[in-house]
Amino acid sequence: MRAARALAALLLTTSVAVAGCGAAGDSGGKSAAAAHPAVQPAEGSGAAGSGSGSGSGSGSASAAKQSGGKAPSAVQNKIVRTAELTVEVKDTEKALDHARTAAEDAGGFVGSESTERTADGLVRSTLVLRVPQSAYDEVLAGLQGSGKLLDRKADAKDVTSDVVDVESRIASQRASVARVRTLMKQASQLSDVVSLEGELSTREAALESLLAEQASLKDRTDLATITLRLSEPAAPQDDSGKTAEKDGGPSFLGALAGGWDAFVAVVRWIAIVIAAVAPFAAAAALGFAVWRLLRRRLPERGAWRPVSWGKAPWRKVSPQRAPSGQMPTGQVSPGEVAPPAHVPSQEEARHEQE
Repeated sequence: MRAARALAALLLTTSVAVAGCGAAGDSGGKSAAAAHPAVQPAEGSGAAGSGSGSGSGSGSASAAKQSGGKAPSAVQNKIVRTAELTVEVKDTEKALDHARTAAEDAGGFVGSESTERTADGLVRSTLVLRVPQSAYDEVLAGLQGSGKLLDRKADAKDVTSDVVDVESRIASQRASVARVRTLMKQASQLSDVVSLEGELSTREAALESLLAEQASLKDRTDLATITLRLSEPAAPQDDSGKTAEKDGGPSFLGALAGGWDAFVAVVRWIAIVIAAVAPFAAAAALGFAVWRLLRRRLPERGAWRPVSWGKAPWRKVSPQRAPSGQMPTGQVSPGEVAPPAHVPSQEEARHEQE
């Protein structure tokens, strides 16, 4: 009887102890589960109120969680692919349309395009195509087959470490910005607020720079860059012109073309000389015309003009007969020089007038 009672008491005690342990375990699990989500959003703010040491510890824990969550994606290699092609085509416009269509069909786009015409009349174009990494090889092969390949350069750079480093720095910088904002909310003095605002601006600028670097890495790793240069072939030289025949001797058409070129060159130089002399010839002709006009209006030098000192009376002079064989007085025989006429002086003229 006593043994049965003792056994019953032992079983009762054991069951009570087991029930108590189970209840304690359930309550502990519930309290831990309730405490865990409360710590998650307050990692940066709760620790900031207790001190800088606890704040840095919570920030590192949060960065570790974020980096740990992205660890599987960082395993994938991040490759930046670039290529440069120089292709000779017969029709540049047609090749440009083909390149644009190939990039758009692959899900990419044309980054930039430039076209120029050389002095020889040839068209040259340069395109920068951005295509997805998955279609890089297919698009590159299609562009190479559009004409005669003259040059090809391809490059692949692994930037996985850069991507992981930037992501880690962004996570740390975001946690740092969150801590500064929490401290600003808790600050009570104006000097502390001003100091924290300056620190917040600095950290936000650093965060924006990291985000821009991350966007650039993502753009370069998601889309490959292909630089395509298109050029037309040079026109073949006419063998019937200035070149010699295959046997090495000069050809008739070549000599004719050379003579024609020489004739054209001579005519061109003559025209140039005439054009250069024309202004001087025009000025000389104008000066000669002015000289002729003035010469007609001015009296001749050395010409004798009679000077009249008054009205001299007219006298009838009877011609004197000369003996036979002699000329009359006052007449000059052929071949003789007539004596100069007598010019009356001023006194003689006055005397005659009186």
